[in-house]
Amino acid sequence: MAKKQKAKDKTDLKDESIDTEDTLEEDESIEEDIDSLDQEADENQNAEEKIKDLEEALLRSRAELDNAFKRNTADIEKAHKYGVERLLNELLPVVDNLEHALNNFSKDSTKEDREGVELTLKSFESALDKFGIRPIYPVNEHFDPVKHEAVMTSQDPKKENNEIENIFQRGWELHDRVVRPARVSVIKN
Repeated sequence: MAKKQKAKDKTDLKDESIDTEDTLEEDESIEEDIDSLDQEADENQNAEEKIKDLEEALLRSRAELDNAFKRNTADIEKAHKYGVERLLNELLPVVDNLEHALNNFSKDSTKEDREGVELTLKSFESALDKFGIRPIYPVNEHFDPVKHEAVMTSQDPKKENNEIENIFQRGWELHDRVVRPARVSVIKN
């Protein structure tokens, strides 16, 4: 009977060692599953961060594209609006010469010659006006450094300080942008 008991104890020990091994294997398996779940969670978190970063980059790219489109649209509008500025700078001396011709006609010149130059100047100015080009002729205005260029100053107690006394050359503006300031003399008391 003692032999049977010993054999039974041995089989119980084997069963317990098998159970212990199974439990150890199960524990290791559970730990591996936990580790793999942690890795998956980390990967998911990294993926979510990457998604957020990519979404932010996409939003920035869209904003930059919108801004570039707006800048290009504004540049095109300015080019259409102020594209004739270089041509205007070349034509202004012609207008000045016609004005000088009108002011300096000799007594020997005919009335028709004077009228011809006046009509030429008027038609030239009306053509310029069609393109938004207007003269700056500051009669009875105060000096504005944006629109006027002071060529000289003079004193006159009858007039106010910074009042324009004389106009030497008309200025010109294109759609509220001064292309050439008017040359004037200014009162400084």
